[in-house]
Amino acid sequence: MNEKKPLIILAGPTAVGKTSLSIRLAHAVGGEIVSADSMQVYRHMDIGSAKIRPEEQEGIPHYLIDCLEPEEPFHVAAFQKLAREAMERIWENGHIPIVTGGTGFYIRALVYDTDFTEEPSAPRIRKELENLAKEQGPEALHEELAKVDAASAKAIHPHNVKRVVRALEYYRLNGKPISLHNEEERKKASPYQFAYFVLNDERSHLYERIDRRVDQMMEQGLLEEVKRLKDRGLSRDMVSMQGLGYKELLAYLDGECTLEEAVRILKRDTRHFAKRQLTWFKREEDVIWIFRPDYNYDEEAELAAVLECLREKGIIEMKNKETR
Repeated sequence: MNEKKPLIILAGPTAVGKTSLSIRLAHAVGGEIVSADSMQVYRHMDIGSAKIRPEEQEGIPHYLIDCLEPEEPFHVAAFQKLAREAMERIWENGHIPIVTGGTGFYIRALVYDTDFTEEPSAPRIRKELENLAKEQGPEALHEELAKVDAASAKAIHPHNVKRVVRALEYYRLNGKPISLHNEEERKKASPYQFAYFVLNDERSHLYERIDRRVDQMMEQGLLEEVKRLKDRGLSRDMVSMQGLGYKELLAYLDGECTLEEAVRILKRDTRHFAKRQLTWFKREEDVIWIFRPDYNYDEEAELAAVLECLREKGIIEMKNKETR
């Protein structure tokens, strides 16, 4: 008998259609949903994060949504802790956790139980690196990383200053690249009996969905949402306001560009983000791809394929096909 507890992951790029499939899957297997999204954890940030509305949840319990105020920082170690707690509650309920979202780094940390406790931090070093980025630009900081950790430099975008700083900070504290540490963690076996699905689509169709979603967000009042957050005192240097939709519209509200330009940049950056998400998932070894055109966008056919994989892996039994 397998003593590992069951876990289902349903990931994929933004706007691909994860939410709808996750609800159907939860009904089918007796599941409860844990959000693996770095923005939906925040209250008052509903439109820009494409947060699932209560009426869309169809009675399925959701975790890690509306947990924090926008002023609070959120990072992978915090996600890991909260997600573990949620999963324990779900198992106690006799159900299966379904981790759903697009933040691949968070998912990996959870599935493989990445250990963050041995990673000390040094505020002095971090401040020095942050100042270097401000004074000489993020590219200069990225060049420093490339000298000591080429693998991390290749994986981290030069403008992702937070991750570049963390990688350099880790190197200075430990004398070895963080990419080596991550590779060691990557070789760990998962403590869970899991199935890791990634929903994907034709690139052109996905980009059309992204553009349409941005237009819908604007119609739903995204600009007003960002205005309220700005009036509350939130600024672009806060973790919550670095999310797509928030930083672009803050630039408009700060008079740095027109609204039309801000929306154009938001669509462009969201497409680029989706591409980076897919690049991450393609690096993962245990992924089961669900390519939507192969199923003619039929959600019942997609669900049937997922359930068949879950039965083959022994995560669910035949009786679990029935809705609860």
